[in-house]
Amino acid sequence: MRLLLTSAGIKNASIRAALVDLLGKPIAECDALCIPTASYGHAGGAGRAWKFVTGNEPRTPMCELGWRSLGVLELTALPSLDRANWVPDVERTDVLLVNGGDPLYLAYWMRQSGLADLLPSLRDTVYVGLSAGSMVMAPNIGQDFVGWEPPSGGDRTLGLVDFAIFPHLDHPELPENTLADAERWAAGMDVAGYAIDDETAIRVTDGSVEVVSEGHWQRFPR
Repeated sequence: MRLLLTSAGIKNASIRAALVDLLGKPIAECDALCIPTASYGHAGGAGRAWKFVTGNEPRTPMCELGWRSLGVLELTALPSLDRANWVPDVERTDVLLVNGGDPLYLAYWMRQSGLADLLPSLRDTVYVGLSAGSMVMAPNIGQDFVGWEPPSGGDRTLGLVDFAIFPHLDHPELPENTLADAERWAAGMDVAGYAIDDETAIRVTDGSVEVVSEGHWQRFPR
């Protein structure tokens, strides 16, 4: 699987170019599935999910990019379905668009639904994460980002990359997301970390990690 892990979606030309390069063809020729599930882990999640799915959130562009087709994959519904009803759709889609919200809620439902086990086999699929949709790929998120608490406790996420992400660096509406806050977060982590602003993304291809940015970011070694 090829990953594009963003703080706020496809915000600029550089991130868009990275996405098209990962896809290997124009966006207009690609089929997408969007995953709004993380939205529900926060208050007001139903409205956020609607904005994401319908492409009405210009601050974090994902679904409104002009995909050939766009479907919705709601993870909380999948445990009640036969896998034959949804796995083929995932396997043939070009890209998964994974919304922000609560990363632990998203990790829980990725596991419960079976999608977490399926992801490593999707060699030709591009995974695009937005905020929590990016953070969930890390081994853990750090206590600073624990909101919804899973039944097992802790801050463990999927571990499909070997680094953690601190999104929305220096966002004007998030005074707790300064570089100093990111440094304190990184000091408590057992893995390397990246603090990225909303103009930055991390591209992962075959284990190779590249930062794509028109903004600012900071890497913290383990």
